Amino acid sequence: MTSTWKPAKTMIEGHGGMVAAQHQIAAQAGADVLARGGNAMDAAVTTALVLSVVEPWLSGIGGGGFLLWRDGRDGSARSLDFSMMSPRALSVEDYPVVPGHDDDWFSWPQVQGQRNLMGVHSICVPGAVAGLAEALEEHGTISWAEALAPAIAEADKGLEVDWYTALCLTIDASNLLTDPVSTRVFLPEGKVPSLGEGRTKRRLPLDAKAATLRRLANAGSRDFYEGQIANDLIADMQELGGSMTTDDLAAYRPRWGTPLRQAWAGSTVLAMPGLSGGPALLDVLTHLDDTAPPEPRALDYADFADAIRNAYARRLTQRGHAASPVDPGCTTHLSVVDAQGNAVSLTNTLLSRFGSKVTSARTGVLLNNGMMWFDPRPGTPNALAAGAQPLANMCPVLVETDTGGVLALGAAGGRQIMPAIAQLLAFRLRHGMDLGKALSHPRLDASEPRIRVDRRAPEQTAGLVARNHDVDIVDDILYPVQFAIPSAVERHPDGRIQGMVHPNHPWSAAVSVDLEAT
Repeated sequence: MTSTWKPAKTMIEGHGGMVAAQHQIAAQAGADVLARGGNAMDAAVTTALVLSVVEPWLSGIGGGGFLLWRDGRDGSARSLDFSMMSPRALSVEDYPVVPGHDDDWFSWPQVQGQRNLMGVHSICVPGAVAGLAEALEEHGTISWAEALAPAIAEADKGLEVDWYTALCLTIDASNLLTDPVSTRVFLPEGKVPSLGEGRTKRRLPLDAKAATLRRLANAGSRDFYEGQIANDLIADMQELGGSMTTDDLAAYRPRWGTPLRQAWAGSTVLAMPGLSGGPALLDVLTHLDDTAPPEPRALDYADFADAIRNAYARRLTQRGHAASPVDPGCTTHLSVVDAQGNAVSLTNTLLSRFGSKVTSARTGVLLNNGMMWFDPRPGTPNALAAGAQPLANMCPVLVETDTGGVLALGAAGGRQIMPAIAQLLAFRLRHGMDLGKALSHPRLDASEPRIRVDRRAPEQTAGLVARNHDVDIVDDILYPVQFAIPSAVERHPDGRIQGMVHPNHPWSAAVSVDLEAT
């Protein structure tokens, strides 16, 4: 006799505001801010900063991201782009293409020595600190130091090593060993640390990172770009042979914009403009019927696969920093709605798990591998270039629902993000599911030519998808991630707030101001 373990989470409801994120400690920190009278932006920035400590391999102040903000009073909305930029002294000749393909998200031609994937040459100028500070200053009510306080407290404790931390360290141990500082921080004694026994918690010290966060709180966010932190970062990068300079950091500024808007299934979808997954998402919705029966059918999944593959074909051949025209303009996501109806959808990333695998010795900051987002093939719209922004996968979304509510939605998962968001929007808006059912419903992933179909999908789904695509039938498991890791919060016109997170993720949680976490 065999038994099957089926992980599940339930949607929660509340009224006083809610945060959904990939770690309960971070979501709770954001909810605590709401409980003290802070708004959705205060909670979002606080949550993002705590995430940088408790899940350092997915996001952090060494990365960058996108966010959408919607004001609950007048319905006005803004986008903020704080994605990474390549160093201005970058030499494209330093990234020669060799036979083979990379082993990450894109299957692009391989670069010699995987210089675009790992090591100092894969690092782009981080935008997270500038973006989070800018967002807080424009739309928050608490100070930058107040937003940092919970993250500093967590960094002072150190990184707790539970079974999931050990799993994430094990997956990338061989890569982390390529950097001596990352080895010292994450792999003491050169191996994955053992778990604490009994009630004893094993923690990895994060002293340098805690000191950097404390300096940011005291000296201000620009210290990361023009002060002592900037000098320390560049000193570390130059010792490793990197091309980033203090001028690159000093010149960095996040960029406000106007969200893309598209009516669909009676609601209005607000998506990130620019070099994000937003334009491709709206491309997919344009090619999907916005009326459908209550339950998704096999034919609907076949339509998902066709629309997503076609959108990716256009995205990867027509979009990038060198494309013309450009519309105006492993990862973590968080969604926040407060009692006043303000909403934030924020996605932040280091790109690959543990980013470049490089930790700055002087600052304790784990740095991104933003070069991975550029196409290494010369002459393409998204080709490697100096002082340029790469085409990113992140796809935060806000929705003005047909009933007058607001939904914040997004996901982690690289190229899997946009396909997941498109299907979740269909489940929620077209098929009328609540968030609990929508995020638990089987999906497919069409981010690559070979389509992965959840084994739980409706009968005949694989056969219909296979008419136009190669297909694999897979289980939705913890690792490897098959269908992205979404988080969502929705506020209804009557003041009810509902939240849901990825059912398979052990740390994810939606936390309400007036309810316990799920």
